[in-house]
Amino acid sequence: MKAYDVESKLEIERELISGGYRYICGVDEVGRGPLAGPVVCAAVIMPLDDIIEGIDDSKKLSPQRRENLSAKILERAIACRICRVEPQIIDEINILEATKLCMKNAVEGLSVAPDFVITDGNMTLDISLPQRSFVKGDARSYTIGAASIAAKVYRDGLMKEYAEIYPQYGFERNAGYGTAEHIAAMQKYGLCPIHRRSFTRKWQ
Repeated sequence: MKAYDVESKLEIERELISGGYRYICGVDEVGRGPLAGPVVCAAVIMPLDDIIEGIDDSKKLSPQRRENLSAKILERAIACRICRVEPQIIDEINILEATKLCMKNAVEGLSVAPDFVITDGNMTLDISLPQRSFVKGDARSYTIGAASIAAKVYRDGLMKEYAEIYPQYGFERNAGYGTAEHIAAMQKYGLCPIHRRSFTRKWQ
């Protein structure tokens, strides 16, 4: 197994610390692409002297590994906030604006105010704090990776709860994404209240 390269994961954070910043907040989202369910964002400030080995882009990790790491992240975080924006708002303002709103809410809801915010992708948030965005940030940054794991585990758990309410769509397996099973169920049963109407026009 390849050794966990702590220093490469902390390169962005160390650069910011050397610039005088103390509380660095990583932000990431999950659920921009699904046909159903909310978009979920996590904002985390992690202690950088007590590293959790294995934190990476959540998509590279097995579900069990993500769950184990998420529990450690939530336990050790200096501050963590997970927010969601529901399908009705996504339909109203579009998924990009909904994602930015979700990230903003997560950052502004932290119990400890960050000094600097780093986000995955190419996002500029409507916040008063200094910020930078990094493409593939969830794989490059320890803090953004931690946010990606926390958001993914939260959303997957939420979609399993929705699967109990709307069992015909297989949300526990597809998390709302447009799998063949999910699309076939939409064609057979129509849409349920958590479907994004702006994403599912052809099945309405």
